[in-house]
Amino acid sequence: MAAGAPSEYQLKAAFLYNFALFTEWPEHVGDTLNLCVYGSDPFGADLLKLEERSVGTRRLSVHLTPTLNELSNCELVFISRSAIGQLPQILGTVDGSPVLTVADSPSAMRRGVAINMITQQNRIAFEANLTAARAQGLNLSSRLLRLAEEVEQ
Repeated sequence: MAAGAPSEYQLKAAFLYNFALFTEWPEHVGDTLNLCVYGSDPFGADLLKLEERSVGTRRLSVHLTPTLNELSNCELVFISRSAIGQLPQILGTVDGSPVLTVADSPSAMRRGVAINMITQQNRIAFEANLTAARAQGLNLSSRLLRLAEEVEQ
């Protein structure tokens, strides 16, 4: 990696922020968007830099979420690779809530995660499951969807 080039998870943290920006949240979601990491935290300090950043009229709050029960307090959940084996339980916990699920694990989009980050030719890309996002009451911007490698509808 070139000196000064951002790390994989620095880039993925930036992607998470942009996913939040280009998601339409229901009005009843309050002034704060809770961004939660479920499983071991691959971001380190890079994600904490997003604390208090503006997302439209809302602010981001970053949480490392140790239990399934706490996921119901999140609007954006990053499911780390260490926790992907618990995907059915995670999706079941947030089902019906305005929660954008994001992962970076093979086939996660096909398994019901709204956005899955992938690495292609040394660059970060993503695929979107519009059906999964809409089932949570969320709408992904057409500007975001145009950038996706694949969109499942």
